[in-house]
Amino acid sequence: MYTNMSRRAFFSAAGIGAAAMLAQVQDTAQSPITSETAAAIPETSIGWEPFSDKKLRLGLVGFGVCQYAAAFQFEKHPNVEVVAVSDLFPDRRDSLAKAVGCAKSYESLEELVKDDTIDAVFIGTDAPQHAKHAILALDHGKHVAMSTPAVWGSLEEADMLYDAVKRSGLKYMLFETSAYQEDCSAMRNIYNAGGFGKILYTEGEYYHYMPAPIDSFNGWRIGNPPQWYPSHANAYYVCVTGGSFTELSCQGVPSAIDYMQPHNNVYRNPFGTEIALCRTNDGGTARIALSWDTPGPDGITVGRLRGTKGSFFGKYEGLLKPEELPSLKRPPLPPTIVPGDDEGTHGYIMSEFIESILKDRTPLVNIACALNMNVAGIVAHESALKDGETLKVPQYAVPLST
Repeated sequence: MYTNMSRRAFFSAAGIGAAAMLAQVQDTAQSPITSETAAAIPETSIGWEPFSDKKLRLGLVGFGVCQYAAAFQFEKHPNVEVVAVSDLFPDRRDSLAKAVGCAKSYESLEELVKDDTIDAVFIGTDAPQHAKHAILALDHGKHVAMSTPAVWGSLEEADMLYDAVKRSGLKYMLFETSAYQEDCSAMRNIYNAGGFGKILYTEGEYYHYMPAPIDSFNGWRIGNPPQWYPSHANAYYVCVTGGSFTELSCQGVPSAIDYMQPHNNVYRNPFGTEIALCRTNDGGTARIALSWDTPGPDGITVGRLRGTKGSFFGKYEGLLKPEELPSLKRPPLPPTIVPGDDEGTHGYIMSEFIESILKDRTPLVNIACALNMNVAGIVAHESALKDGETLKVPQYAVPLST
């Protein structure tokens, strides 16, 4: 059962790096997108070695409520040069340029991607445009890093995005923060070492209490279905095993909050909480919980695993002896990069994207991983609207060209 504890207390109990975590319980009214910042610690760079003399020329797009285009420290990576920025609003565009120390700016993404000197772009625009913007950048020869989610409520756009990545042969990575949280990363290391065996049961939860709507471009956040933003929870299976959900049934709970009434939002969405029971691709079961209307610990993600050889909730308990366990540490960072915000994940996500390009390998949260998380949520909301009808989930594999 989930208890009301800070992330610092959680990791202290887990014994997997509490010293790296600085918990901050924030008031939603003061800071609508809650996050936690990990203190800079020298240990995060131990083992990192320079691997290339090349500098990727990067464009950054989007400086809205979350200001994500400046959040991931691209400009501090030794193999990156931020050469251009963009936002539709001039004041935000200027603020982004100042934040990352970049002189060149464009009035729109559409203009920025025409710059042939840019190798890759980070896109932090409004969620309904994510697939469209990613496809545009890919079609202009740019590697793409994308803030969550990959697609917004459209299975057709998911297929279009997948085809664009496959067609381009370029790298696409979803910047899903849960993938590099300490617990999820530890689970992945243990899974790859065989410490769980066959995964029988997974739980992934994301709770973000929003009694009033958060500001957003064209109001896209107002009343959106919880399961359309599922990757913070789904990552605890998909980003651990590389697997997917094949079918599911989802129950939606009608919300008492005014703007989550179907007549008060453009999505006609009545649900503030949606809970899905999923079949996994290896025959196990997962429960995925998303909630916008339940007071309590805010911006919280929780994951648990139970398998034939071991389980994880805060710490590993299973058949592997302590000396047989792999390192539970996350990959080393360049010495100029700190773990950053969102529970100390930003630096790791950014470094993974840069290394995937320069080392020409498939990134962790690749197009298949991204869509297998996001599309399951789209299907889950459809199931909730059909009173929990069991529905099949489209499947995606890593394209051979990536």
